[in-house]
Formats: sequence, C-alpha cells, structure tokens
Amino acid sequence: MTALDYLALSIFLILWWGFSWLTSGKPKIARPALTHLVNSYRSAWLRNSLTRDLKMIDTQIMAGLQNGTAFFASASMFALGSCFPLLGASESVGEIYATLPPFFQTGQEGFEFKVVGLAAIFAYSFFKFGWAYRLFNYCTILFGSIPMPKHTHEDPAATERAVERVIELNILAGKHFNAGLRGIFLSIGYIGWFLSPVLLIALTAFVIGVLVRRQFFSEARAALL
Repeated sequence: MTALDYLALSIFLILWWGFSWLTSGKPKIARPALTHLVNSYRSAWLRNSLTRDLKMIDTQIMAGLQNGTAFFASASMFALGSCFPLLGASESVGEIYATLPPFFQTGQEGFEFKVVGLAAIFAYSFFKFGWAYRLFNYCTILFGSIPMPKHTHEDPAATERAVERVIELNILAGKHFNAGLRGIFLSIGYIGWFLSPVLLIALTAFVIGVLVRRQFFSEARAALL
C-alpha cells in the first residue's frame, strides 16, 4: 500500500459521500435530483389512496417495492460471499501480480486489504437493502391503518397524521434502498483498485458521472418535470 493508494481511497470515499449528500440529503441547490422528485410523487400517490375504497393497486405497488429490495439484498449477499474465496487465494494472486508490470503490482497484504474493503461495501449494501425491506414492510402495516374514504371526514387531523406517517416511512425506506444501490454501483469503481489506484480514481469518477447525469440531466428526470 502506497500513499497513492490511500489518496485514491480517500477520493473514493469523498465522492461517495458527496453524491449521497446531493441526492439523499437536503442540499440547497436550484436543480432537484431525480430522487427528490420521485419522493414528491410518493407523497402524491399515498395521498391519492385516501380517495380509493379498493386499495389493491396500492398494495401491489408496496409489494413491488419490497420484491425489488429483496432481489438486491440477495444479490449483495451473494456478492459478499464471493469475496471470501478471494482471501483464500491471496497467495496465488500474489504470484500473478509478480508477473505484471510495476504499475499494476500490489503486495499480498494490499490485495487482502482491498478484498476486505470490497466485502465491506457489499455488507453495507446488504444491511441497507435489508433495512429498506423491513421499512417497506412497516410501511405496508401503517398503510393498513389509514382510514377508509367514508371515515376520513370524521377526524381529518388524525387522517392527515396517519398518511404523513406512511409517506415519511416510505421515503425513508426508499432512502436506504438508494444507499444500498449506490454501494453496488460504486463497487464497480472500487474493483479498479485491484489493478491500480489511478484506475480506482478514474472508474469512480466515471461511475459518479453516470449517476450524476441520471439524477440531474436524464430523460427520466425531464419526464417527471
């Protein structure tokens, strides 16, 4: 591990944090991210449910959100499991590195450190997806507590509180899901570190650039506007 390795890792973490703040935090910028726009539509959807006696549409949407989260949770768990065989093969990998040009070389300890870091990213994503799945589950339960349309006029304040709870929990679940998804995306940039710290910086910048374009300059964002 060299000073350049630690610099590249620092840049990786800073870019990750900065992008998370732009899309999931509350930055004071004039151009809202796609995630923030979608959150406003989450609110509109759940408020519209107050006018429906039959809420099968809403429960299907909830189930779809849960199923997507469960898929990524399983995928991140498989990815995490695939990191452990790499640790067992570190000696063989060290021999392969020894045959490469100096630009690509790293020691056995450096390789093991990078594998542990990759495993940490997948573990982080798994916990985020797992918590998002649980929050979507709680959201479904709270959704069932929203009064039916014929009862909403009896206590409008209580109805408003009930729907606000569901909205806030749904947005929070989406926030954790997006955090897990960012971890999966950025693991692509992290893999470049196994060859070179320069490649780690380049691939991370590329991945962040793609994600920024999707959040702030994509056709999907334009469609929501």
